[in-house]
Amino acid sequence: MTSRPDLTACLETALLCADRAREAVSPHFRVGLTVDDKSDESPVTRADREAETAMRNLITRRHPGQAILGEEFGFSGVKGDWVWVLDPIDGTRAFITGRPSFATLIALFHKGRPVLGIIDQPFTRERWIGVDGAPTRFDSAAMPGTIGTRSCPALDEAELSCTSPDMLIAPYDARFAELKAATRRTSWGGDAYGYGLLALGQIDVIAECTMKPWDWGALVPVVAGAGGVMTDWQGAPLTLESDGTVLACGDKAVLQDAVARLRPSP
Repeated sequence: MTSRPDLTACLETALLCADRAREAVSPHFRVGLTVDDKSDESPVTRADREAETAMRNLITRRHPGQAILGEEFGFSGVKGDWVWVLDPIDGTRAFITGRPSFATLIALFHKGRPVLGIIDQPFTRERWIGVDGAPTRFDSAAMPGTIGTRSCPALDEAELSCTSPDMLIAPYDARFAELKAATRRTSWGGDAYGYGLLALGQIDVIAECTMKPWDWGALVPVVAGAGGVMTDWQGAPLTLESDGTVLACGDKAVLQDAVARLRPSP
């Protein structure tokens, strides 16, 4: 079992990782990059691999006793209480089609739950920084936004979002349709960037499925520190053992109503 690390030092590492990923990703944006398909048919590029490698090298040098789980290169290190979870480009489809809604995601998990998370958009240079128990920070030189989820006491007032209807395979499609019917409007697209917008009070509810830990790990501290909450579709806290369903609510008042529509029928 590894000892408790200094979260201040870990945050410094996470911020440096975000900087390294920006340096690796930005030169490849909108330049006709070659795209490969992985075994699950999801796309991957040289930018994904270079960014994850840069972050892994930095973490290994600064925290040699901590394990790393990344989308591109899997698990490395010794299993313990503390695990870094990385997604160099969340939203590779957006990246390869020139949409600036992709993001680099950096998370640190403790005993299966995320306690530190960064959402970084390399091109627009927006960065959300979440640490367990602290208010979320939003750093941006040019893009407007103020941290804080907005009041939304009822689902029929909610702006709902989901990255793509393609992820809503059965049986998730019917359950999502119930939630969608109860909300005010639905928008599609955004990947992790949408959760950053929820933390800025632009979106009220996000429901997604078939998610991996690197897809949602960094989002949890950001959303929580902005006043929101994230669970699975049954209302349980998200852990490394979760089933891949993710629900984010800016106003906790709508959580139970949303869960009631998304939870599987008994």
